[in-house]
Amino acid sequence: MAVWIQAQQLQGDALHQMQSLYGQHFPIEVRHYLAQWIEGQLWDSVELENPQDELKAKRLLDSLVQELQRKAEHQVGEDGFLLKIKLGHYASQLKSTYDRCPLELVRCIKHILHSEQRLVQEANNAVGSGGGGGTMDSLSQRHQQINQTFEELRVSTQETENELRKLQHNQEYFIIQYQENLRIQAQLSSLSAVPAEERTQRETSLQAKRATVEAWLTREANTLQKYRLDLAEKHQKTLGQLRKQQTLILDEELIQWKRRQQLAGNGGPTEGGLDVLQSWCEKLADLIWQNRQQIRRAEHLTQQLPLPGPMEELLTKLNSDITDIISALVTSDSSGEILNNNCVMEYHRTTGTLSAHFRNMSLKRIKRSDRRGAESVTEEKFTVMFESQFSVGGNELVFHVKTLSLPVVVIVHGSQDNNATATVLWDNAFAEPGRVPFVVPDKVLWPQLCEALDMKYKAEMHSARGLCDDNLVFLAQKAFSSASINPEDYRNMTMSWAQFNRESLPGRNFTFWQWFDGVMELMKKHLKPHWNDGAILGFVNKQQAQDMLMSKPNGTFLLRFSDSEIGGITIAWVAENPNKAGERLVWNLMPYTTKDFSIRSLADRISDLNHLMFLYPDRSKDEVFSKYYTPPLSKAVDGYVKPQIKQVVPEFTTPNPEPSSGNPTYMDQAPSPSVAHPINFAIFPPIRSDPMMDADGEFDLEDTMDVARHVEELLRRPMANQWDGQQS
Repeated sequence: MAVWIQAQQLQGDALHQMQSLYGQHFPIEVRHYLAQWIEGQLWDSVELENPQDELKAKRLLDSLVQELQRKAEHQVGEDGFLLKIKLGHYASQLKSTYDRCPLELVRCIKHILHSEQRLVQEANNAVGSGGGGGTMDSLSQRHQQINQTFEELRVSTQETENELRKLQHNQEYFIIQYQENLRIQAQLSSLSAVPAEERTQRETSLQAKRATVEAWLTREANTLQKYRLDLAEKHQKTLGQLRKQQTLILDEELIQWKRRQQLAGNGGPTEGGLDVLQSWCEKLADLIWQNRQQIRRAEHLTQQLPLPGPMEELLTKLNSDITDIISALVTSDSSGEILNNNCVMEYHRTTGTLSAHFRNMSLKRIKRSDRRGAESVTEEKFTVMFESQFSVGGNELVFHVKTLSLPVVVIVHGSQDNNATATVLWDNAFAEPGRVPFVVPDKVLWPQLCEALDMKYKAEMHSARGLCDDNLVFLAQKAFSSASINPEDYRNMTMSWAQFNRESLPGRNFTFWQWFDGVMELMKKHLKPHWNDGAILGFVNKQQAQDMLMSKPNGTFLLRFSDSEIGGITIAWVAENPNKAGERLVWNLMPYTTKDFSIRSLADRISDLNHLMFLYPDRSKDEVFSKYYTPPLSKAVDGYVKPQIKQVVPEFTTPNPEPSSGNPTYMDQAPSPSVAHPINFAIFPPIRSDPMMDADGEFDLEDTMDVARHVEELLRRPMANQWDGQQS
C-alpha cells in the first residue's frame, strides 16, 4: 500500500501519467480500495510467457474477484450503497474480461505497479536533487493547459449537440405548419364547388388563417436560418480549437517525446510510455468524430428544408475541414501494437533483392473502432505499415521509406475466417488505384464479381479450370433469386456488399459468400483432383439434375453442390421406381461434408455403391475414379484383421407411386447406411430402417459411422476370441 499512498501525492504530468494507466481494463477504484491486497501479491512470480503459469494467474484472478466481492458486501449505509453496486460491477467485469486470459490480468497489474514505482522514484529523485524543477513545472503546466482545453472542447461540443437538437425540433414543427398551410390552400381551391353564400364565409375564414400561418412561417424561416448560422459559427470555432489542440499534441508534444526518447538512449532520464499521448489522441478522435457527425446531421437538415442563404457552402467547408483534421489524426495514431516487429533485411545476391522475415511477430493489442448498424468485426480493416532506411554513397544520402500492407482483418476465432476472407477479397478486387485506404464501392456489377470469384476459385483449386458460363449463371440465380438462364440478363445487374456477405440467402441462414466459400473449402481439402478431372459438375440444382439424368440410362449419376448446406456435395442418380414398373426416378443422397470425407473418400464411397455405374453423361465410374480407390486390405497380421468401412444402399420403397409430373421424386424412406466386411464371422448390429430423410427428400449416410465404430471395436479383438464367440 506504500506505493499507492505515494502515487496519490504525484503532481502535474506524473499524476496524469499515473491516471492514464487505468481504464475499463482495470478501474482505478479497484486499485484504490484493494491497494494493500494488490501490493501484497507475488505478481512477479508469474512468468507471462510460460503457459504453465496460467493456473497461478487464474488463482490470482479468482482471489481478486473474491476480495472485490467481500469489499462490496461490507459497504453499508447510504454512502456505501452506490459503492457496493460499483465494486460488484467491477468484480463481474474483471471476471468476464480475464477469465479466458488470466495472464493478461497479471501483465496489466505488473505494468501498473512498475509504472507507479517508476513515477514515484522519479518524483523523489527530482525533489532530492533540487534541480530540473523548472523543466518539470513547465511540462506540467503545458499538460494542464492541454487538459483544460479538452474540457472546454467537451463543453462546447455538448452545447452544439443541444443546439442541433433544438434546431431539429424547431424545423420539424416548421414543416408541420408548412403542411398545414398547404392544406389550407387546398381547401381554398376546393371552394368553387361550394354554394356562393357559404363559400364567401368560409373563404374569408380560410384566408385569414392562411395569412396567420404564412406570417408565422416567414418569421420562423428567418429564425431557423439564424439558428443554422449560429450553429455553423460555433462549429467553426470548435474546429479551430480542435485544429490548434491537435497541432500542439502531434507537432509539439509528440516531437518532444521522441526527442526525450533519443536523450534517454544517451543516458538521460528514462521517458515513460505513450500512455498520456495515446489518451490525448483518443480524446481528440472522439471529439472530432462527434463534431463531424453533428455537421453531417446539420447538412441533412439543410437538405431536408432548403432556405435561402449561404448555409450549403458553409457546411461543405466545415465538412471538408473536419475531414482534414481527422485525416491528420489518423495518420499519426496507431491502432495496435505488434511484438517482435523489427528484423534485419537480408540481401539475396542471385536475385538482387532484399527481404525480411518476421519469424516471431505477434499482435499484442488491437484497438477497434465503433461499429455502425449491421457492421461486424470482420468488416473492420487494418493495415500493417512497413518502414525501412537505407543509405547510398557511404551514408552520404540516407533514405527513409515506408509502405502500407494490403488490408488486414483481425479475428479471434477460426469461425470468423470466412467472413474476414470476404472483406479482404472485396477490397482487393474492387479498390480503385490510388484510393484512400480502404475505401471501396458498396456495390459492383455482376460481371466484375464473377471475375473475382473465378480468380479466387482457380487459385484455391490450383487449376486452370475455373468457373464456366453455366456455373456463373447458377451463381447468379442463387445471388439474385432468379430463374433466368440467360447470362445477358445479369450483365447489368449489381450486387451490393450486403447481398454478398451480410444478408442471408432467402430461406437460408447463410450468405452467398459463405455458401461459395464452403464449396471452395470442401473442394480444396478433399475433391480438388476430381474437379480438375472434370468429374464434378457441382453448380447444378435439383431440377437441372432431374432434367439431365432422366434422358440417361439407369445407374447414371452426377455430383452437385448442396443448396441447403454449406460445404456439402450430393450424388444424384436415375433408377427404376421399385413400386411401379416402368417408371424411373431421380434420387439424391444426403450431402457429404468434410467430416464424411475425412473418414472415407468420395471415390471409395462411389465404388461402394454398385447401383452407380456411369458418371454423367456416359463415362464408366471405374474409368474416372478407379485411380483414387483405396487398395485392398492385406491379410490378417498377428491374429488381427483391420476393419473396413463400406456403404451400401439397401432396397428402398416409396409410398407415393404416382409422382407429380415434371417434378423430381425423392424417397420417403431413405436407403439405410450399412457396413460390410469381407470377414464372414464379423457380428453386425441390426440395421436401422426408420426414415432418415431430410426436408428436401435427401437421406443421411452419417449413421454409417456409428455402425462402423461398433464393428471396428469387435474386429480389434483377437481372432481366437471372435471364433469362440461364433461357436457359442
